[in-house]
Amino acid sequence: MEVECIPFKETGYFSQLICDYLDQKKDLSPFFSRYPLPENFGDQIQEKAANYPKANRKVLVDALKKQYQGVEVSKGTQKNIDALSKENTFTVVTGHQLNLFTGPLYFLYKIVSTINLAKQLNKEHPKNHFVPVYWMATEDHDFDEINYFNLHGKKVLWNKKASGAVGRLSTQGLEEVFEIFSAELGNLGLTDNLKELFKKAYLEHSTLTEATRYLANALFADQGLVIVDGDDKSLKELLVPYARMDMLDHTPYEKISETIDALGEASPDYNIQVNPRQINYFYLKDGLRERIILKKGKYHVINTHIDFTEEELLKELDEHPERFSPNVVARPLYQEVILPNLCYIGGGGELAYWLELKSYFDEVGVTFPMLMLRNSALLITEKQSEKVERMGLKVSHLFMKQHSLINKKIRDISNIDIDFSPQKKLLEEQFQHMYELAEQTDKSFLGAVKAQEVKQKKGLDNLEKRLLRAQKRKLKDHVVRLTDLQNELFPNQSLQERQLNFSEIYLEMGDELIPLLLDTLDPFSHNFTILKHQ
Repeated sequence: MEVECIPFKETGYFSQLICDYLDQKKDLSPFFSRYPLPENFGDQIQEKAANYPKANRKVLVDALKKQYQGVEVSKGTQKNIDALSKENTFTVVTGHQLNLFTGPLYFLYKIVSTINLAKQLNKEHPKNHFVPVYWMATEDHDFDEINYFNLHGKKVLWNKKASGAVGRLSTQGLEEVFEIFSAELGNLGLTDNLKELFKKAYLEHSTLTEATRYLANALFADQGLVIVDGDDKSLKELLVPYARMDMLDHTPYEKISETIDALGEASPDYNIQVNPRQINYFYLKDGLRERIILKKGKYHVINTHIDFTEEELLKELDEHPERFSPNVVARPLYQEVILPNLCYIGGGGELAYWLELKSYFDEVGVTFPMLMLRNSALLITEKQSEKVERMGLKVSHLFMKQHSLINKKIRDISNIDIDFSPQKKLLEEQFQHMYELAEQTDKSFLGAVKAQEVKQKKGLDNLEKRLLRAQKRKLKDHVVRLTDLQNELFPNQSLQERQLNFSEIYLEMGDELIPLLLDTLDPFSHNFTILKHQ
């Protein structure tokens, strides 16, 4: 396996905000605490240790033991759960939706990044212990975002009407999905392993939460991964004081709104990922997950007839904290309240909204975690690698926009020169002489000279484009092969990791896939990784 790395900003697939964060631009320093460098974790450990109540550990460990009842737990995971009761144990965490059969490939990269970070920290800080955590987004209600995965360019879809928290959904109906999946896989090579994994996860467990826990455990059985389900009454009890501040005082709305304004002032190129609401909680009950809003002096659950006075709301919150579900703004705080966490590992979009949150954390007295961009990778099979070499390409070229890549390739392989830059330069020199003449004679002539220069440059541009089109037709075979290769590696002209399911790569690499990722992906590299199978 050949490993190559390129800077994230050279891929063209990451926002200006994330690229500036990776460059540690000074303008962004107010929006995070410590940048995730190995040498900065010592101070983060000290701060979190001083600001994480011992009582929270007991609640966390008891909740995890309950969640893992009836689950086959590896020795490494059991050891890590037990270790969380000790004051020298900390977590590094990633979160992800309950996508069907893991969804996009980057699900693996998130968890591998988290596992590898914990491993490195255990080496560098031997007096402490570090646990990799996967936070399941069990309370999300966007079923249409998670009810499918892609295989061989086709969508394998769980066609079902659903409402409420996705983690509580029954797995009934997934038998049909399994049949579709099996038919698409066929009966060759490693398909039996994938079929068995799907069957055990989804046909032998009753809810999507249970199925996803089984799947993640099966894929990372030996890595000590701890999986947390936030849809838990005992954990929600720790959130009650913060939920009260949110719904009564609108603290996050005020602080995050200020931060969004400050980010806009730092750069107009920073796109805001999420906007806070006055109340950042849903009401969760009996297949229902709907927003709570203030309406006519009462706390109203939208799309229902449920209303609370302030007194009734606080009573409901104290007696049934499990019925209050944090949204995308409040969930990060929930995570950091219940976990002895040091670092959150996420994608570019996630880090973008985390950067909006620091002032809110400061206001409510919760330690803000370090933010690390997860590993990203492009996996190139042996056959694809051979094609890249035959075409005389660098892998980095494949990140170009398709029309730019084709134009570059046509220019490279053409036996005629399609670059009219020398002609344009000569033209500019000739017109410079005419400008000088105009200055010495009649300055009103300058406009006419300029117009003629623009016209002739445009003419050269058009000739260059026509010649390029003609060469494309002449070299059509090269264009087709190049386009096909890029479309293989960048499906829908997007990153492979955002489109492909891991099963497609597994059919090529088998059980080597996850060990390969664990061996090659370095969370501290801060580069995009290219893995060429040879």
